[in-house]
Amino acid sequence: MIQELEVNIKEIIPRTYNVKSFRLKMPKEINFQAGRFLSVTLKKENGLIRYLSISNSPTEKGYIEFTKKITLGNFSKALERLRPGDWIWIKYPLGNFTLKEGDSRVAFISGGIGITPIRSICKYVVDKKLDVDIALLYANHSEKDIAFKEDFDIMQQDYPKLKVTHVLSEPSENLRCRKGLVNHQIIQEEIPDYKKRRFYLCGPPAMVSASQKILLDELGLIKEDIVTENFIGY
Repeated sequence: MIQELEVNIKEIIPRTYNVKSFRLKMPKEINFQAGRFLSVTLKKENGLIRYLSISNSPTEKGYIEFTKKITLGNFSKALERLRPGDWIWIKYPLGNFTLKEGDSRVAFISGGIGITPIRSICKYVVDKKLDVDIALLYANHSEKDIAFKEDFDIMQQDYPKLKVTHVLSEPSENLRCRKGLVNHQIIQEEIPDYKKRRFYLCGPPAMVSASQKILLDELGLIKEDIVTENFIGY
């Protein structure tokens, strides 16, 4: 059931040098599926609106959180002016980027801030101790661009069925990673049982389109085994 309500900012959390999470204080217990998104309207800024993924898990109670890369756009500039206690208008839950019933082996391919709904899903699986084997390829420019890195490090320690592989254009000496862009070789080597998994792709449209083409044309998957979510204008 979609709800609309006015809520205030509970906390603002830096995730990287240019990514921030905004936690919203909810007036009552909320229910949503991990991976969904919401609409955010900034009342003080002439009704500026964006659609943003929920980055916390339903198991993390007392708040709902969205996470955004802070750019030079008007919406980002308006977010930068927000402070704890400010009010915004939200509509949730929206979207269908959620685990399908019966999924026991899945793979995620994500780029940049496209990690937000995937973080929600992975945290839910880990907290609920669901029997889901997860492989994640997370692409970024460099190590400093990785959002939620500490969260995923902890989740991997707590949940052996979660494997995260970082793919960086500029590799780090301190982090095990693959160099370059996600391609068929990286998928085959890091997810050798890829034909047995459903793939979830989330990130900038060009990355999602390129990854889908690799899976379909080079690796022989079928469309029914691929779920996509494009982040347009994020």
